[in-house]
Amino acid sequence: MYFELKENKPHGTKDDPFSTYHIENAGRSFQIPVHWHDEFEIIYVRSGFLAVSISGESYIGKTGDAFVVSPGNLHLMGSQTGTVDYYTFLFPLKYISFRTDDMLDEKLLEPLNSGHLMICPRVKDTAKELCEQLIEIYEAKKDESESKITTQVRTKIILLQFILEMWKKGFVIENDTSGRNTVEKEMVSYIQQNFTGKISLREFGEQFHLSEKYISRYFKEHFHITLSQYVTYLRLEHAKQLLQDTDIPVTDVAMQSGYQNVSYFIRSFQKAYAVSPLKYRKNNYSR
Repeated sequence: MYFELKENKPHGTKDDPFSTYHIENAGRSFQIPVHWHDEFEIIYVRSGFLAVSISGESYIGKTGDAFVVSPGNLHLMGSQTGTVDYYTFLFPLKYISFRTDDMLDEKLLEPLNSGHLMICPRVKDTAKELCEQLIEIYEAKKDESESKITTQVRTKIILLQFILEMWKKGFVIENDTSGRNTVEKEMVSYIQQNFTGKISLREFGEQFHLSEKYISRYFKEHFHITLSQYVTYLRLEHAKQLLQDTDIPVTDVAMQSGYQNVSYFIRSFQKAYAVSPLKYRKNNYSR
């Protein structure tokens, strides 16, 4: 299985908290494992088919479809073939707030941010034009063809138009605490806090008062990935970060990422990213 998105990282910057990620034709099957964040997210399928799961509900997105992930909701994306082109747009809702304690903030943006309201996950092709405009801004930002102030003003106008469109079409609905996936989020948090050590099915089951046999099936059914695959993903992503940000030897990278066998770590890294740890570090430094 091939993993490729950089989760557990800050999205955007203080000056520009709006982030765009573009995933195109990975060439083989992949899954972005289950995760959540406090930002609002729009997922837009530009071509191909994308499997999306949001708060336990599964969808297949096709060209022109859009999905909304409200803050705090668990979600994952993937493709059996990798032949998909899609974008994700992430931003904190305060990014489009006027911060004046007016009706927009009090009755819509703050309830969306706190989870009392949510936007229906699947909005199909109703947002296609607005998403294409966000892509246009993304390309302009890469080319630095317009000022940062101009880019932010244009972006905020489009995002407010998006929220307005969702409101007008009745996609803004009441939410309850069950939609926040409390138990599943606790499971993911537990793994994220302990992945560099040994996580056994027995200990994991005891932590959540589930049998060892059941916990394995539960995890697979809810997250579409095995517990061991998820741990491997976190370890390899952590290793990538260490290779990028430090000069420590590969042996230490392996150990700090939860691998006791360096040779196994190198094989796992090569299999996941089609490049050795040393070459990955070299390529990263050369950019």
